[in-house]
Amino acid sequence: MSIKLLIFLANANFMSIISSNIKFFRKKKGLTQQQFADQVGIKRSLVGAYEEERAEPKYELLKTIASFFEVTVDDFINEVIDEKWAPKPKGDPANLRILSISVDKDDNENIELVPLKASAGYLNGYADPEYVAALPKFYLPMFKQGTYRAFEIKGDSMLPLVSGTIIIGEYLENWGNLKSGDTYVVVSKTEGVVYKRVTGKFKDQKKLKLVSDNPVYEPYEIGGEDILEMWKAKAYISTHMPLPTPEPTMESLTTMMAQMQRSISKLQSNN
Repeated sequence: MSIKLLIFLANANFMSIISSNIKFFRKKKGLTQQQFADQVGIKRSLVGAYEEERAEPKYELLKTIASFFEVTVDDFINEVIDEKWAPKPKGDPANLRILSISVDKDDNENIELVPLKASAGYLNGYADPEYVAALPKFYLPMFKQGTYRAFEIKGDSMLPLVSGTIIIGEYLENWGNLKSGDTYVVVSKTEGVVYKRVTGKFKDQKKLKLVSDNPVYEPYEIGGEDILEMWKAKAYISTHMPLPTPEPTMESLTTMMAQMQRSISKLQSNN
């Protein structure tokens, strides 16, 4: 079993941005390509390839270069930097997000399980390869494409799913693709790990409304700057077996008959 880092970027033109920024910073420091290469410990030919967009640095080298230029990695690969540039506020959801995952001996991604007792620690360790490697993990053959993680939920805010149910979520790379009305595991600085139904569009309002299926609980909003990860619910595992369907009552039969009559009337009016 090994660990990988997945890097998710909102900017599709990050290769040209990296090229531009390397060239800008190198010239600002008054370095030749050879001098810069010597400083960061790479070949001069690589510097030329990066600046001409013929290649892109690996993540570890990106960290080294960003540190050398005294800029954050997410700004370095998302922002076209020039003399007028100023850093974005931290927590901007358009910035770089890094996801640590574990893979088996055949390079297949595992599904890591975040049990209740590990939920608090997950806020600090979600991007830490060593923390992710220590989580319980399993594999489900129906989830071959995508990146998945399992979270044990607590409380009764999402009944009929009871406390202790395990939600399997698919990693949501682009929060703008969130579908209003669907359920997600939302990992945030303020609320921790919660499983809720989400309403609204993140890209329109920069906030999300989180709604419990149990009407006893009031909906609440969370800002994009607080969100760390979002996982779209795809399946669940529970030891709580469904109850048998109750016997029909006179009231339910009357309602069914009324619905059938309305459907028949609608069909007749359309013919």
